Amino acid sequence: MASPKVPLDFSSLKVPKHVAIIMDGNGRWAKKRGLPRHAGHRAGAENLRRIINACVEFGIKILTIYAFSTENWGRPEQEVRALMRIFARVLDQELEDLHQLGVCLHHLGDLTGINENLQDKVRKALELTKDNDKLILNVAFNYGGRAEILHATRMMLADNIAPDDLDEELFSSYLFTHGLPDPDLVIRTSGELRISNFLIWQAAYAEFYPSPAYWPDFGREELYEAVLAFNQRERRFGLVIDES
Repeated sequence: MASPKVPLDFSSLKVPKHVAIIMDGNGRWAKKRGLPRHAGHRAGAENLRRIINACVEFGIKILTIYAFSTENWGRPEQEVRALMRIFARVLDQELEDLHQLGVCLHHLGDLTGINENLQDKVRKALELTKDNDKLILNVAFNYGGRAEILHATRMMLADNIAPDDLDEELFSSYLFTHGLPDPDLVIRTSGELRISNFLIWQAAYAEFYPSPAYWPDFGREELYEAVLAFNQRERRFGLVIDES
């Protein structure tokens, strides 16, 4: 039986429009419980629904999750296969509910090299949810920040962009997140303090919040604590605040 929701006070809070999460600690969560790593990944996948619901409740409009990095291919083959099966199962089991909730799915990254069946599931999910507007869910899958910048650069070269025409706005239009605002808040679970090649262009001025909770344990209340911490920050974007 699910525990009742604890009332949370948003009356005086500014809710970040775009939250990005590095979902870290699945393996350590499993190890702590004497379970195999793939059990931690399954628990992490199940936790995503809690956070999506919390984002809708809080009024967060964009959620970006780091699901699988370009570097994750270097993990043991058995773990990679398990992750791919979990991704496919999540799409099969959760897609219709996400659609009914009003979630619009975006993919950040490269589907090249991914199993064709999983590629088809991703494309169908993007097509089904493209007109939803309750929450944009960016799934960074086979994604790396450096790879994204290289991809954008290659695309600009292919389009014969003149050097003098290039500025930050134009460059951003070639990124996977084109058309979306940069993240206001980047959360990393499990207490680590690395950005790990995640949104390294877009997160240049995001507020960073490390949570000690492993990802499967990072729930609604932990997300609220991150929003509280965000409200205590003074965002300067490289400027000096006039205190006169």
